[in-house]
Amino acid sequence: MDLLKNAELFAKKKYSGTMVNDSTYSKHLEDVVNRLKSLGVIDEEILCAGWLHDVMDNTNASFDDLFEHFGRRISVLVSSLSKDPSLPRKQQETVYVKQLKESSFASKLILLCDISANLSDLKNHESSKSKKLRIVRQKRHYLTIIKNDLMDNDDYPKITALIETINDILKRFGQRPVLV
Repeated sequence: MDLLKNAELFAKKKYSGTMVNDSTYSKHLEDVVNRLKSLGVIDEEILCAGWLHDVMDNTNASFDDLFEHFGRRISVLVSSLSKDPSLPRKQQETVYVKQLKESSFASKLILLCDISANLSDLKNHESSKSKKLRIVRQKRHYLTIIKNDLMDNDDYPKITALIETINDILKRFGQRPVLV
């Protein structure tokens, strides 16, 4: 079985039965991978990490599990997009922001697609307006952290269009757009 299909099946198995806003979580993961592909990503390991990007945060999968199944690069990509659950919640966020700043271009590309998928699906959330606004602000914050590194890369010209789409959603929630 090829690596990409293996990552998809691994993620779907880990999320089996997990519902998010009346759809399976694997739909979100598929949306992230499809966005990566629409940007022109063909690197199989980046696409695998797209399938797996939340698995350490949301399931019992560990870095070692990912390393064993998918190797070093994919497990490092996923780890760079995961918060450290051993830290207190406030410290988790501080460390995560620092981690994002130092992460690879590939990690930032995955996060961009994750932010886009999350915000695009927000209309289907059954959350309160205040919770949705918190989510929007958090995603905007993450985007501001990674945006400059994404814009400095000419290999993926569609990044600007994806950020503009995110900006349209931000505006609908009364948030300032992220300058591109």
